[in-house]
Amino acid sequence: MSEPSQGYDSVFSTLEDILKKYSADSIEIRLEINESTQIQTLDNHIKQQDHITDMGGNIRVFNQGAVGFVHFDGWNNLEQHIQSALLFAKLSRQLGETAQLASAPSIKVRHRVLIKEDPRSVPAATKSQVLMEYADIAHRESPGVRAVMGRYFDRYRHLWFINNHGTQVEQEKLDLGGSIIVTARDGNGVAQRAVSFGSSDDYGVVRHLADEVRDAAKTAVDLLSATEVDGGEYTVVIDPHLAGVFAHEAFGHLSEADGQIGDSGILQVMQLGRRFGPSNLHIYDTGKDAGSRGYLPIDDEGVEAQDVDLIKDGILVGRLHSQETAAALGDRPTGNARALHYRFPPIVRMRNTVIAPGDTPLENMFQGIKRGIYAKGTHGGQTNGELFTFLAGEAYLIEDGHVTKPLRNAVLTGNVFSTLANISAIGSDFTRFESGGGCGKAGQMPLPVSHHAPSLRIEHCLVGGRKS
Repeated sequence: MSEPSQGYDSVFSTLEDILKKYSADSIEIRLEINESTQIQTLDNHIKQQDHITDMGGNIRVFNQGAVGFVHFDGWNNLEQHIQSALLFAKLSRQLGETAQLASAPSIKVRHRVLIKEDPRSVPAATKSQVLMEYADIAHRESPGVRAVMGRYFDRYRHLWFINNHGTQVEQEKLDLGGSIIVTARDGNGVAQRAVSFGSSDDYGVVRHLADEVRDAAKTAVDLLSATEVDGGEYTVVIDPHLAGVFAHEAFGHLSEADGQIGDSGILQVMQLGRRFGPSNLHIYDTGKDAGSRGYLPIDDEGVEAQDVDLIKDGILVGRLHSQETAAALGDRPTGNARALHYRFPPIVRMRNTVIAPGDTPLENMFQGIKRGIYAKGTHGGQTNGELFTFLAGEAYLIEDGHVTKPLRNAVLTGNVFSTLANISAIGSDFTRFESGGGCGKAGQMPLPVSHHAPSLRIEHCLVGGRKS
């Protein structure tokens, strides 16, 4: 099958005719057209400026308890690809591998993205120029700024999904984001701060970042003279950005059901009904936030988005599912099956991980803290099961309830479950933060996700630094 010259409306009728020729418990066909732009600048130089288009698809078959998956470039020879997927399922069954799909309602949906400013209408030269203008702003802010790297990407996807159970989904997806990374350097070393941006419906988020870039330049220079943090146990206040990253990395991945299946230890730890935090802690995953990079009204199995409560009133109440993991654990699909590209099968992934706001104003979060740490943003980190490590983007000393001097190299470490239990206040300063990064799992990186959260106050948090 080639791209139909008479228009996209004929795609489903062609695919239906093909599906009628084959019999299996479930057959899925996904076709996709991608258009993407990648730009990277360094100060006033363009280091990369690429525009790529591609088209292809995949077939996934479930039959007699086994699965077969094939992907392909172009739209030709679909019947041959179905036959290959059926053969792979047969071979998988002979190897003793098993897989089932939980049922989901059949839908017929056409979803269009309501774009505010379309990045495809903005010339690449203009996009590069915007990044270089931000570099100029940062350099003008302080002579201590030595380099500014700009990164921008956008990706438009047009997808068609059909299965032999009556589901037909045509949808558009738009994702864009990037960052301006400011590097300061002097005799004391190097410090960086980044301004990150992202959206699923508006190039306009790239504009009007000048104040944030100036602040990043000033902060990076100030960090050069900051005191190294004294390692130890502190009461820590983390800002919405770091709180959202914590919810995603440290807890969200543990909530993905494919990581729980076959791991009795994780299943026991992540037992529904277990208390994980204070009674006002509410963490959920949603695909419904239009504009967020995690916006996903329909997942890559044709399941409509729904809000999935993970922790409600401090109690673990849910987990994230594909149809396959839902069948394995006796649950219902949650709309969390996602694939980065047509070359990948859908797996369980987060969309927008949210900590609901509390009722404590930010200024009250510091009250009663004799000596603590205020951590903002992150330069990255890692998780290993229930253990986490995050390097704060900025850190400040809290003394007698007041934020005082900046600190360097504040590394937060701990166990996610004890950390959740040690949350003593949830802020009212809920913030929708959209980064220009992405989530990685099973070779699918960077998948667009979001995390929205308020500030959190956490007792007995271990902060690594110099030995006092």
